[in-house]
Amino acid sequence: MAARWTDGLSGRALTVGLVVATVLTSAVSLWLGMSLYDRHETEMRRQDILGAARQSALNFTSLDYRHYDRDSGNVLKGATGDFKKQFTAQTAQLTKLVAENKSVSEGQVLDAGIVRSDARSARVLVVADSKVTNTAVPNGEARTYRLQLDLVYRGGRWLTSDVEFVG
Repeated sequence: MAARWTDGLSGRALTVGLVVATVLTSAVSLWLGMSLYDRHETEMRRQDILGAARQSALNFTSLDYRHYDRDSGNVLKGATGDFKKQFTAQTAQLTKLVAENKSVSEGQVLDAGIVRSDARSARVLVVADSKVTNTAVPNGEARTYRLQLDLVYRGGRWLTSDVEFVG
């Protein structure tokens, strides 16, 4: 009778051990899955932010007097807040100035990096080069821009809310 009791006890212990191992394995798998998902979401957000900042900087540094309405419209499509208001307010004056000087600016983004970001906002530093030609410099002049862009997430898109030239 003692042998049956110990056999039953070791069977129960084995069953309990298997249940505990299954629960622990499931918990660890769930935790790893959630961690991987969070990392993926963070990387996707990071790529979206950098893509929006690069495009905004490219639009901002690529303006041509022959189709300035389209080019300035591209800047405004990716803009919001104070930046959009300021750029809109200056568009008429800039249109006249760009046309008078026959200005063409061909931008190229060299690098971009996120300073900080969360789910709703980001700050990005962008380095861009631009070849500028106009009536004063018909053969062109190279310019390098260091821009700080503040972005906000609105309507499923990252939009530029502020642009500053930085040293």
